[in-house]
Amino acid sequence: MIREATATDCGAVIRLLRDSRIGAQFDQPDGLTGFTFPFDPAYAGRLFLAHLALRRLALIHDVEGDAQGILLAAAFEHPFGPVWLAKETVWWIDPAHRGSAAVRMLDAYEAWALEQGCKFVGMAGMGEDPVVRKLYERRGYRAAELHFLKAV
Repeated sequence: MIREATATDCGAVIRLLRDSRIGAQFDQPDGLTGFTFPFDPAYAGRLFLAHLALRRLALIHDVEGDAQGILLAAAFEHPFGPVWLAKETVWWIDPAHRGSAAVRMLDAYEAWALEQGCKFVGMAGMGEDPVVRKLYERRGYRAAELHFLKAV
């Protein structure tokens, strides 16, 4: 079941966010994503609670009462013009509980974005995972920008 998160999900979400950082570090053949940082449970908790606010979304993939996936997103006006868009902050589903949950989470996210008046929805990917890319493209997502980061 895909449902909106509540504050009582905070502990499970912190676990999922920790797991997402571990998973992101090993999604690349060299074991690195190019954008790594230490996991901080207190920060993860604040991030989650912020996504319970207005124009933010926190979805849970609930498997028999246990959170096995999280999708956090926010809706905002684009800085270049008066167009609203939704942008995923983080999306992680425990590998043992993926499959159709991914599509159901995207459906719920896209429906929420429409309710917010968004004209576009955005998803991100760490690295070049062909499975994720195919999923996004099948859903109608297209590459829009390529961001480069440099550690300083």
